[in-house]
Amino acid sequence: MKKKMLQFVELKQETPKKRSTSKRKDDFKEIYNEYITGKAKEQSSRCSQCGVPFCQIHCPLGNNIPDWLKLTAEGRIQEAYEVSQSTNNMPEVCGRICPQDRLCEGNCVIEQSGHGTVTIGSIEKYINDTAWEKGWVKPIKIKKELKQSIGIIGAGPAGMACAEELRKSGYQVTIYDRYDRPGGLLIYGIPNFKLEKFVVERRTKLLKDSGIKFVQNFEVGRDESLHELKKKHDAILIATGVYKPREINIPGHDLKNIFPAMDFLTASNRKGLGDKVDLFDNGTLNAEGKDVVVIGGGDTAMDCVRTSVRQKAKSVKCLYRRDRANMPGSAREVGNAIEEGVEFVWLSSPKSFIGNTKVEAVEVNKMKLGNPDSSGRRSPEIQIGSEYKVKADLVIKSLGFDPEELPKLFNAEELAVSQWGTIKIDLKTMQTNLEGIFAAGDIVRGASLVVWAIRDGRDAAVQIEKYLKIKINKNKSSEAA
Repeated sequence: MKKKMLQFVELKQETPKKRSTSKRKDDFKEIYNEYITGKAKEQSSRCSQCGVPFCQIHCPLGNNIPDWLKLTAEGRIQEAYEVSQSTNNMPEVCGRICPQDRLCEGNCVIEQSGHGTVTIGSIEKYINDTAWEKGWVKPIKIKKELKQSIGIIGAGPAGMACAEELRKSGYQVTIYDRYDRPGGLLIYGIPNFKLEKFVVERRTKLLKDSGIKFVQNFEVGRDESLHELKKKHDAILIATGVYKPREINIPGHDLKNIFPAMDFLTASNRKGLGDKVDLFDNGTLNAEGKDVVVIGGGDTAMDCVRTSVRQKAKSVKCLYRRDRANMPGSAREVGNAIEEGVEFVWLSSPKSFIGNTKVEAVEVNKMKLGNPDSSGRRSPEIQIGSEYKVKADLVIKSLGFDPEELPKLFNAEELAVSQWGTIKIDLKTMQTNLEGIFAAGDIVRGASLVVWAIRDGRDAAVQIEKYLKIKINKNKSSEAA
């Protein structure tokens, strides 16, 4: 019998084919074609089945990657799916949007040896899309319904992951969210060409079919305070994410046609979902025919530049204050953007915005790299007298996100936060300073990856269940006394 694994010495790495640049620039569909079964099995067989699986170690979820690669290589796709979903509540999402080049694939042993990494993300996507197509993904079946209820604030990846895990144990779970659709960033922040919305919608439907309740258009503080909500539930999880855009306070920042990244992306995604979007329809948040300048170098900036291309912008430039090697975003996404015609202006930082009532140009400082900062990346320094201008009809700021002032918004001023505005928790129990109220995801760790949000949501579910069991035992002891 032919050896199933360790085929990397004979088989070259082969990623799923991308649709041609000309075609993918004309729509918002995902850019990669699907693996066929034979190709997925073949590429899985390249795995070296390491004694120390560095891919798994560098996955925030600790996914059993070598196991499901081996099962795929052997044609045991349903078993591969079962292993994949045992550690991940949204494997079909992670297969699409995780920066694998910075995580599992970037730490693959055969990548380090020069053979080209195993295409882990594409295989994960294949396994789980196959599972949905075959009907293997089923709603949760509860062995015993429990009376205790948990209210979750935020229908993003952390909140939904936590809800699913708690529902598996039989708890009553309600998710409250300010938006009209569940999914949070997955729905309104990430463009279709990375994550088509039906992927999120079918996952949401699965949770609803599992008995999880969703309350949309609900704002804590407006509709009910945090304490009022707590009275309805035995425990609360705060998983709001971080959405407050970081500002750039330079001359001209109050000119028209300068927008935060999420405003731009949300408008585009809503339009794609069929919503009426006035600011898009009147051209304000539509890049068509405009010289677009995006400021920033993370994954959100890449989403903005690639969205602008698809909206038929006249030109798209990305200003980043460091060089390509020090860019925080996925190298794969940068490559995709360059293929699609985006111009990256490295070592550039905005000095001012120029215009009368609306922006007409960005005055830019040339930068140079100095000594490394606390993150290990070299610090950018201004080159004195190097200013030049870049034409701009639309400027999109993608400088990161900060937490909103949740104690004030939630009418719970006593809720403890860090100096950065993130919610303080006991790192062991994930409980805030308020009894029975927990927090997880970006609102605790700061803006991060979807895969980390899922991990935090799963961990929070474990701690909430521990808390509820202790609470039950205390009540029984009190009644017995």
